[in-house]
Amino acid sequence: MTQGVDLKSLRILVVEDEALVSMLVEDMLEDLGCVVVGPAAELEEALVLARDGEIDAALLDVNLGGRPIFPVADVLKARGVPFAFASGYGEAGLSEEHRGSAVLQKPFRESDLKRVLEEIAAKVGANS
Repeated sequence: MTQGVDLKSLRILVVEDEALVSMLVEDMLEDLGCVVVGPAAELEEALVLARDGEIDAALLDVNLGGRPIFPVADVLKARGVPFAFASGYGEAGLSEEHRGSAVLQKPFRESDLKRVLEEIAAKVGANS
Protein backbone atom coordinates (compact mmCIF):
# COMPACT_ATOMS: atom_id res chain seq x y z
CA MET A 1 0.00 0.00 0.00
CA THR A 2 1.38 3.40 -0.92
CA GLN A 3 -0.88 5.65 1.14
CA GLY A 4 0.99 8.09 3.30
CA VAL A 5 3.93 8.51 0.95
CA ASP A 6 5.16 12.08 1.31
CA LEU A 7 4.95 13.95 -1.99
CA LYS A 8 6.11 17.29 -0.59
CA SER A 9 9.17 18.73 -2.32
CA LEU A 10 9.41 15.90 -4.86
CA ARG A 11 10.87 17.30 -8.08
CA ILE A 12 8.58 16.08 -10.86
CA LEU A 13 9.52 16.47 -14.52
CA VAL A 14 6.38 17.27 -16.51
CA VAL A 15 6.40 16.47 -20.22
CA GLU A 16 3.20 17.62 -21.92
CA ASP A 17 2.67 19.37 -25.25
CA GLU A 18 -0.85 20.71 -24.63
CA ALA A 19 -0.45 24.05 -22.83
CA LEU A 20 -3.77 23.92 -20.95
CA VAL A 21 -3.19 20.34 -19.79
CA SER A 22 0.34 21.25 -18.74
CA MET A 23 -0.89 24.22 -16.68
CA LEU A 24 -3.54 22.05 -15.03
CA VAL A 25 -0.98 19.36 -14.16
CA GLU A 26 1.41 22.00 -12.79
CA ASP A 27 -1.36 23.38 -10.56
CA MET A 28 -2.26 19.89 -9.32
CA LEU A 29 1.38 19.06 -8.56
CA GLU A 30 1.89 22.33 -6.70
CA ASP A 31 -1.31 21.65 -4.70
CA LEU A 32 0.24 18.30 -3.71
CA GLY A 33 3.42 20.07 -2.57
CA CYS A 34 5.60 18.92 -5.47
CA VAL A 35 8.15 21.04 -7.32
CA VAL A 36 7.54 21.16 -11.07
CA VAL A 37 10.55 20.70 -13.34
CA GLY A 38 9.94 21.93 -16.86
CA PRO A 39 7.41 21.54 -18.19
CA ALA A 40 8.82 20.31 -21.47
CA ALA A 41 6.62 20.53 -24.54
CA GLU A 42 9.09 19.16 -27.10
CA LEU A 43 10.94 15.86 -27.25
CA GLU A 44 14.43 17.39 -27.44
CA GLU A 45 13.82 19.59 -24.39
CA ALA A 46 12.38 16.60 -22.50
CA LEU A 47 15.46 14.53 -23.34
CA VAL A 48 17.79 17.20 -21.96
CA LEU A 49 15.80 17.50 -18.73
CA ALA A 50 15.53 13.72 -18.39
CA ARG A 51 19.27 13.32 -18.90
CA ASP A 52 20.58 16.27 -16.90
CA GLY A 53 17.74 17.56 -14.71
CA GLU A 54 17.63 17.31 -10.94
CA ILE A 55 14.44 15.25 -10.73
CA ASP A 56 12.91 12.63 -8.46
CA ALA A 57 10.20 11.37 -10.81
CA ALA A 58 8.44 12.25 -14.06
CA LEU A 59 5.02 12.40 -15.68
CA LEU A 60 5.26 11.77 -19.43
CA ASP A 61 2.62 12.45 -22.07
CA VAL A 62 2.87 9.41 -24.37
CA ASN A 63 2.33 11.38 -27.57
CA LEU A 64 4.38 14.57 -27.71
CA GLY A 65 3.53 16.55 -30.81
CA GLY A 66 2.96 13.35 -32.76
CA ARG A 67 6.21 11.81 -31.54
CA PRO A 68 6.37 8.95 -29.01
CA ILE A 69 7.88 9.78 -25.62
CA PHE A 70 9.62 6.43 -25.19
CA PRO A 71 13.21 7.72 -25.72
CA VAL A 72 12.68 9.96 -22.67
CA ALA A 73 11.32 7.02 -20.66
CA ASP A 74 14.41 5.01 -21.62
CA VAL A 75 16.73 7.78 -20.35
CA LEU A 76 14.82 7.99 -17.07
CA LYS A 77 14.87 4.22 -16.67
CA ALA A 78 18.64 4.15 -17.23
CA ARG A 79 19.03 6.84 -14.53
CA GLY A 80 16.77 4.96 -12.13
CA VAL A 81 14.20 7.78 -12.10
CA PRO A 82 10.64 6.47 -11.73
CA PHE A 83 7.99 7.79 -14.07
CA ALA A 84 4.38 7.43 -15.12
CA PHE A 85 2.91 7.79 -18.56
CA ALA A 86 -0.14 9.98 -19.16
CA SER A 87 -2.28 8.65 -21.99
CA GLY A 88 -5.82 8.78 -23.25
CA TYR A 89 -5.35 5.17 -24.40
CA GLY A 90 -4.21 3.75 -21.05
CA GLU A 91 -1.69 0.94 -21.21
CA ALA A 92 -2.81 0.18 -24.79
CA GLY A 93 -1.00 3.38 -25.83
CA LEU A 94 2.36 2.06 -24.65
CA SER A 95 5.00 0.30 -26.69
CA GLU A 96 5.51 -3.37 -25.92
CA GLU A 97 8.73 -2.76 -23.96
CA HIS A 98 7.00 -0.18 -21.75
CA ARG A 99 3.90 -2.23 -20.87
CA GLY A 100 3.55 -2.64 -17.15
CA SER A 101 4.74 0.91 -16.43
CA ALA A 102 2.59 3.20 -14.32
CA VAL A 103 -0.11 4.85 -16.45
CA LEU A 104 -2.32 7.81 -15.66
CA GLN A 105 -5.43 7.59 -17.83
CA LYS A 106 -6.41 10.94 -19.40
CA PRO A 107 -8.51 12.79 -18.49
CA PHE A 108 -7.63 12.54 -14.81
CA ARG A 109 -8.41 14.28 -11.54
CA GLU A 110 -6.01 15.41 -8.83
CA SER A 111 -6.88 12.31 -6.79
CA ASP A 112 -5.81 10.10 -9.73
CA LEU A 113 -2.56 12.03 -10.09
CA LYS A 114 -1.91 11.73 -6.35
CA ARG A 115 -2.46 7.96 -6.42
CA VAL A 116 -0.03 7.44 -9.31
CA LEU A 117 2.53 9.80 -7.77
CA GLU A 118 2.36 7.87 -4.51
CA GLU A 119 3.07 4.68 -6.46
CA ILE A 120 6.12 6.13 -8.16
CA ALA A 121 7.23 8.09 -5.06
CA ALA A 122 7.49 4.78 -3.22
CA LYS A 123 10.08 3.83 -5.85
CA VAL A 124 11.97 7.09 -5.20
CA GLY A 125 12.42 6.00 -1.59
CA ALA A 126 13.47 2.50 -2.68
CA ASN A 127 16.10 3.96 -5.04
CA SER A 128 17.60 6.31 -2.45
